[in-house]
Amino acid sequence: MQAIILAAGKGSRLEPLSCAKDKPLLKIMGKTILERNLDELKGLIKEAILIIRPNDRGRAVISLFGAEYNKIKIKYVIQKQPLGTGHAAKSALEFIEDKFLLLNGDDLYSREDINAVLKKFPCILVKEVEDPRAFGVIESTDGVVENFVEKPKRPKSNLANIGLYFLPKSIFDYKIQKSSRGEYEITDYIRHFIKENKLYFKKAKTWLPISYCWNVLEANRLFLAGIKKEIQGKVEKDVVIKGEAKIGKGSIIKTGTYIEGPVIIGKNCIIGPNSYIRAFTSIGDSCRIGQAVEIKESIIGDNTNIAHLSFVGDSIIGDNCNLAAGTIIANLRHDGQTVHTEVNGVLKDTGRKKLGAIIGDNVKTGIGTLIYPGRKIWPDKTIEPGAIIKKDVK
Repeated sequence: MQAIILAAGKGSRLEPLSCAKDKPLLKIMGKTILERNLDELKGLIKEAILIIRPNDRGRAVISLFGAEYNKIKIKYVIQKQPLGTGHAAKSALEFIEDKFLLLNGDDLYSREDINAVLKKFPCILVKEVEDPRAFGVIESTDGVVENFVEKPKRPKSNLANIGLYFLPKSIFDYKIQKSSRGEYEITDYIRHFIKENKLYFKKAKTWLPISYCWNVLEANRLFLAGIKKEIQGKVEKDVVIKGEAKIGKGSIIKTGTYIEGPVIIGKNCIIGPNSYIRAFTSIGDSCRIGQAVEIKESIIGDNTNIAHLSFVGDSIIGDNCNLAAGTIIANLRHDGQTVHTEVNGVLKDTGRKKLGAIIGDNVKTGIGTLIYPGRKIWPDKTIEPGAIIKKDVK
């Protein structure tokens, strides 16, 4: 069995996290989204064909995986132009042997759901959603797909197409036209296919779309909930570890620090003294978390320093950042309303009561910086001491 994984998406809705790396290479609890999906596919496929971009971003994928990952052979196909999911999938045509799995490289799927799809051919994976108007929706009869409708105003179904398919190679024999978005869509191939063939569906039990920055926090929370205690670093006297925590080799947890699991701390970190690492926090490798720092439900990238007397709440901090002493990232609006943040120039309601900052790689803040809830700071920015960040910094 082969799988085609669409990994050429830039992910503009995930900026500034996706400024330095494409969406499939974003890390959740120390592993990229692509690695996590390949882990779920282990033993189910013999080969993965990764559709990648024709630049340094694509080369970063090749550098990470090489010719094999977890006993899965890896091939690469470069999508030279961003002409849609149908174009991306068909670009692998010369390598497809017969039946194949096709999945988005930037959503998270479970092994259980993938297995269910593989037991029924041809088949797609769908998910029951509360508001189908934001999705491509399938209409069905007796377990068979009858139609695809993109973002219907009056949905006849609550079953959303979530981008995982088990299809025959012959599906690419059909001729399709560009959609209204100017792209070739995989769903247009499928619309032709279902006029002549049955297409079954399975309902997903677990699906995590990584569409927005706060989805990364949600995924981090889900994966952290399943960890077990594993202490490989050094824990000094008078440190309290409550609940499950993983601490990597070479890390030092200094006196007076309180860790409230589930928490994961990478290799070669120094935490404390007298710091408070709260539940659902993920700290990367080679980080320095200074004295009396509090971190709540956040993701801290590799090689990042957070100096003393700082607070980071419900935030994502990129790699190689330096938050100076007294940096405060607020995570709650004063009026108690949900946090809004700008996405591609449009203010969007995150649906979260608590959301701090989304900070790209290589950002430096000055002493006493205050960052308002939902603000974004693009990579390589330097913030002056005492700054109050009320708007995004691009």
